[in-house]
Amino acid sequence: MSPIDIALCSAFSLTLPTGQVLFKRAALRHEHTTGSLPIRLMTNIPLILACAWYGGTALFWFFILTRVPLVAAYPFAIAGSASVPLVSSMVFKEKLSRGFGLGFALMLAGLALVVMSPSHG
Repeated sequence: MSPIDIALCSAFSLTLPTGQVLFKRAALRHEHTTGSLPIRLMTNIPLILACAWYGGTALFWFFILTRVPLVAAYPFAIAGSASVPLVSSMVFKEKLSRGFGLGFALMLAGLALVVMSPSHG
């Protein structure tokens, strides 16, 4: 992978936890609102932002896949997904399990192996 492709894939990894934080904020807001469900959904600004964010993220992913083989890009998506608990612990003070650190480190080591693999050009 070229340095630009690695940077694009890394940036994509950051979009996933951001979207999940927006969805969590939307869920917390939803718990404290009243009214009919359609009105609650249409007036939930974090939910609207989360949906827009993921729409943009999907287009970004599409762009990445025009440049990078899926087999090389997808580990970055996994890294982004795996970082969601880390971000939630920082933003929402949610507790992480004991095994999270080791599992996250193993996942990052696997990502490094994929990125350094010469077969992904």
